[in-house]
Amino acid sequence: MATMMPVKTGAAGQIEVVDVERPEPGPKDVLVKIRACGICGTDLAFVHMGGMPARAHLGGELVPVPLGHEPAGEIVEVGAGVTGLKAGDRVVVNPQDAPTGIIGCGGRHGGMTEYLLIENAVAGRSVAVFPDFVPFDVASLNEPMAVALHCVNRSGARPSEKVVVFGAGPIGLGATIWLKLRGVRHVVVVDVLPDRLEKALAVGADAVIDSRAEDVAARLTELHGEGANALGQPRPDTDVYIDAAGATAVFNTVVGAAKWGARLVMVAVQKKGSEIDLGGMLRSELTLVASQGYPTEIFEVTPQLVEHHQRFAQLISHRVPFAEADRAFRLALTPGAAEKVVVTFDA
Repeated sequence: MATMMPVKTGAAGQIEVVDVERPEPGPKDVLVKIRACGICGTDLAFVHMGGMPARAHLGGELVPVPLGHEPAGEIVEVGAGVTGLKAGDRVVVNPQDAPTGIIGCGGRHGGMTEYLLIENAVAGRSVAVFPDFVPFDVASLNEPMAVALHCVNRSGARPSEKVVVFGAGPIGLGATIWLKLRGVRHVVVVDVLPDRLEKALAVGADAVIDSRAEDVAARLTELHGEGANALGQPRPDTDVYIDAAGATAVFNTVVGAAKWGARLVMVAVQKKGSEIDLGGMLRSELTLVASQGYPTEIFEVTPQLVEHHQRFAQLISHRVPFAEADRAFRLALTPGAAEKVVVTFDA
């Protein structure tokens, strides 16, 4: 019996690598040998909890979660009824297309494993093929970069506009790349870690702000000029704010700085609830836009990820072999220790 070793949640704060039977693809399925899989904040949330709550009728107790929703790999087996895909194709995966639940987010399968069964496989819907000159670790960024692109699409940012991105993690840096690729005039990135701010400049940000040491609103006024809110009070002439940090301070900073008609896109998961200054929003007629997932973007990003793969490769801070998966998760769980951790698998 052929086996494989998927990663799942263990006790709170821990992972388990288990030994299970390797799945056999049915006539509509393909089997992918995973070559790289990124670790996401969602994975870490499940690890922190020690699983995810079961459905209410099961008592709501925590159940283990197969981890990994950012996989890239190579097709090794193809069901007889599958068209448009073949063994040897290098593919990225749409985790939301699995009929047995979202891959790595509560579904039956996770992508942090040696082999992943893609059920009802359809080229361009459940997987997308990418060329062999793109490394697997960079290809594994396809899913988070779809999140970042959706955020930029939701912003409606135009080339003539000025944008600030809060948070220089993978999503914030990805949004920065997408903004510059669509020709946005001026993009500023705000963070508190010098290494992240350096990385933001390296991937194309026009300027950065260290919010620990600088007054964000004053610096934005220097960079973007002076505008005003609905009452005529001076404000930075920034058009779009993107929250890829998820910190209460970001929301408060934006409300206090927003000019008349500015837009705030929230893509980061808010770690804590915050009181909303509705009066401040009213004074600027600030538009609040939520951005969740990637309704259409999952494979829209793939051609540009391929074309600009060397630029996107800069987002990866650590590559850790699967044999050291526990170290990879400990690294990702340690605040400030890593920006983007990708687990790699032997050929």
